[in-house]
Amino acid sequence: MLNVFKNKFSQIHKQSKEAKELLRFIGPGILVTVGFIDPGNWAANLAAGADYGYALLWVVTLSTLMLILLQHNVAHLGIVTGECLSEAATRFLPKRISRPILVTAIMAAQATALAEILGAAIALNMLFGIPIMAGAVITAVVCTLMLWTNSYSRLETWIAGFVSVIAMSYLFEISMVHVDWPQAVVSWTVPNIPAGSMLVVMSILGAVIMPHNLFLHSEIIQSRHWNLEDKALMEKQLRFEFVDTLFSMSIGWAINSAMILMAAASFYQNGNGTAVDDLAVTGSMLAPLLGNMASLVFAVALLLSGISSSITAGMAGGTIFSGIFNKPYDTSGKETKLGILVTMVPAAVIILFISSPFQGLIY
Repeated sequence: MLNVFKNKFSQIHKQSKEAKELLRFIGPGILVTVGFIDPGNWAANLAAGADYGYALLWVVTLSTLMLILLQHNVAHLGIVTGECLSEAATRFLPKRISRPILVTAIMAAQATALAEILGAAIALNMLFGIPIMAGAVITAVVCTLMLWTNSYSRLETWIAGFVSVIAMSYLFEISMVHVDWPQAVVSWTVPNIPAGSMLVVMSILGAVIMPHNLFLHSEIIQSRHWNLEDKALMEKQLRFEFVDTLFSMSIGWAINSAMILMAAASFYQNGNGTAVDDLAVTGSMLAPLLGNMASLVFAVALLLSGISSSITAGMAGGTIFSGIFNKPYDTSGKETKLGILVTMVPAAVIILFISSPFQGLIY
């Protein structure tokens, strides 16, 4: 009897130790998740729910599965080789091929940063009445300074906190509306493309499967300082990476789904959708439907989403630019700092010429 008790205790202790060890490896996937719960996703998902009800939930499921496969592979690249995707492209591809790829990747990071900064600016306007143009400049400056001065671990802590608040905000929103769960379950698994929905379908796909996240994940996975010599340790790290990626991408799937569910339940009634063409107006429209607190929660979550995803977009830009010179992401290096600037500054400048913020997010 005593031996049985000892064996049970030993087994529980071993499982507890492995669970604690796993928690140390959770983080890189969360940073990537921020990239696909950004303001661009908000615009696409809210438009999907308001215009087409639950019909486009399947796009979130499909794109998340595709994302898990892609992110898992680039994370393995970072673990096994110790190089990010940008460094690997520079090292193994001829310049005539690698340079166009990496330049377009930087452009993708700039376009992403544009959406993130714009979303945060819209939230600042909703909360404090700050003009969108001024809010964009403030967001770009604050996020650039955070990137230049913070380490990976500190950024991970901040961003994990932001993701938690965003998730809780949408749980709060969902709790206040009536969701047709049987219809939602069907829509998550059965493809359906309503007439006129292709732009929104492509917007959801593009907002989930984001090129800059592939470069970002292959870089930040190395912040765990893998031991490239110990095969047993390497196998454990590869296994933990998959758990981190699957867990983090699942959180992103849930939050994106919650956005569509909330919009469908709030704005789409009996096949007649209330047009959603402005995030600020959408937030204010929630007040008479769900109460003033819903509108405030919406704005705060949007601000946190914009700031955290702007940071990860800047990190991706710094990673890609540094990789062109075959160097890792390092905020003390001029290549990384310049890459962050090359990503953030053009994005903020382009916002000054956008007449419709919501359409800017969609495209």
